[in-house]
Amino acid sequence: MSVRMIDGVRELRTLVGSELGVSPWLEVAQDRVDAFADITEDRQWIHVDPEMAADGPFGGTVAHGYLTLALLPTLAARTYRVDDISAVVNYGLERVRFPRPIRVGEHIRDRITLASMGEFRAGARLVIDHYVEVRGSTSPACVAQTVSLLASAGGDS
Repeated sequence: MSVRMIDGVRELRTLVGSELGVSPWLEVAQDRVDAFADITEDRQWIHVDPEMAADGPFGGTVAHGYLTLALLPTLAARTYRVDDISAVVNYGLERVRFPRPIRVGEHIRDRITLASMGEFRAGARLVIDHYVEVRGSTSPACVAQTVSLLASAGGDS
């Protein structure tokens, strides 16, 4: 799967309402969940204790919801790239839901759609719809709408 190249902010504007792509699958491994737990100090047993979690509500350890959100920029970078952008800043979230847990060892991918786009200084304000799928499941693990600010390197606004 290759990264979709978008020719600057001008081409991006033509893609509003379109799917920008689907990321490659990414395994959510226990070491990633453990590292996130250490960094955030959220060491709930449902995330970090496989033995105890085996008898818990999910039948094993699960990823943190906020880990899923933290992976969105990585999944997006593996899906599309906009040329002539000097910086991308996470501005916020419009809405987030976690309809299904991600069990450790499952594979996820992100289906990304450009919901809307507006002006922002020397660049653009993007609203992106993320639909995080779990391999083999019909229910998404995360549905989120992110807001990002793009600074255009070439003044292509």
